Amino acid sequence: MSLQRTGRIFGWLFLATFVTSIPARLLFIDGAGASWTDMRFEPEDASSTSLKWAALLEFGLIVTQLGTALVLYPVARRWRHTVAISYVGARTMESVFAAIGLISMMSLVSVISTLDGASGGEAVALQVQGDSLAYTYQWAFQWGPGLVAGIGNGLLLGYLMYTTGLVPRRLALLGLVGGSLLIVSFLLILAGVYKNGEGPSALLTLPEATWELALGVYCAAKGFRRPDAPVPQVRHPEAVPTG
Repeated sequence: MSLQRTGRIFGWLFLATFVTSIPARLLFIDGAGASWTDMRFEPEDASSTSLKWAALLEFGLIVTQLGTALVLYPVARRWRHTVAISYVGARTMESVFAAIGLISMMSLVSVISTLDGASGGEAVALQVQGDSLAYTYQWAFQWGPGLVAGIGNGLLLGYLMYTTGLVPRRLALLGLVGGSLLIVSFLLILAGVYKNGEGPSALLTLPEATWELALGVYCAAKGFRRPDAPVPQVRHPEAVPTG
């Protein structure tokens, strides 16, 4: 497969992560009856249908996330083998957090169905269980797209693209900056400075989101450029005669 064609497949898979992740996030919030900054379970506003559609989209996100790493790896390992395998690991970890969130919100579907006809202590217990599942999803989202994406898509991928020249270096710099800011935002949220989704969070997330979208569009349209970084030569130790 040519380098340009590989780049285009990579780009389209990257764009597919946007097509799946953003609607999934919105539907999960709607399905739990929550808000962007307060991920609580509100039974009167909850929707099992929204949660099920969101779960399908989230599964599509997992597939496309892993796809970007697997398509890029054979190309990237020629120049930066350690970074290439690290990116596969980061994408895998991000997908694990997505799967945790997916299972948590699908479990919320069972809570919603059980709430019908429940009263008294049982209803209170189900409300607490629903809140716990919603919080689990929120923290899985925060550790996945909120931290691991900054390390993988931001720092690792930005460094790889900058050092090889597979995409314009000015574009790759955006990844290095965006990944760093996303990690800073995660640490501030973890410290309780503000909630995810509030003003500072959106501003610090914007460079990373812009980098990922721009990378997907560029690669889908043009593919990878011919790298200007030489392929490292592996030196094999001279055979030592025995006998």
